[in-house]
Amino acid sequence: MQLCNADDFGISQQTAGRVISQTLDALATPAFLGRYIKFPRIQAEIQEKQADFREIANFPGIVGVIDGTHVRIVAPIEYEAEYVNRKNYHSLNIQVVFDAQYRILDVVARWPGSVHDSRIWNECGLKRKFERGVIPGGCHLLGDSGYPCQPWLLTPYLQPRNVAQEAYNRAHKRTRLVVERGGFMFCMARFE
Repeated sequence: MQLCNADDFGISQQTAGRVISQTLDALATPAFLGRYIKFPRIQAEIQEKQADFREIANFPGIVGVIDGTHVRIVAPIEYEAEYVNRKNYHSLNIQVVFDAQYRILDVVARWPGSVHDSRIWNECGLKRKFERGVIPGGCHLLGDSGYPCQPWLLTPYLQPRNVAQEAYNRAHKRTRLVVERGGFMFCMARFE
């Protein structure tokens, strides 16, 4: 990526790397993140997000869908093996929470590709906010089976035992996949 950007703008790879790093640092400032990437805390915002999700598959209480995606990177010199993911390429594992309109509510973009989604969740600030009650009760995220089922993070039944659990899984999958696929496709299209 740096070589392409360097060639496109007639600058060296080192300069491209420095510009990319400075840009990412600027985007990661609390002022920027707080303005554009924020998890709802006001009841009206929460209810709006829950209504948007309910329209997809009548799944109540959902404010966001969480998932990880691997972004391919050039192999780093240090700790190279940690960046090799399960598909055997170097990546960062980026955790994103989307709302039903594909807006990013939370993002964690610092983990090597070998790190599992559940570890990223277990160590992220959003989980701590749920645990401490900073996020109001009644707010839930939907995650795939790679995440632990928790009061605020709903995952599918691995082996549904009755009709109600099967219906739950169908609504869960439909809601989650609509947002995951659309959200990640929307993001990738914006940054290509």
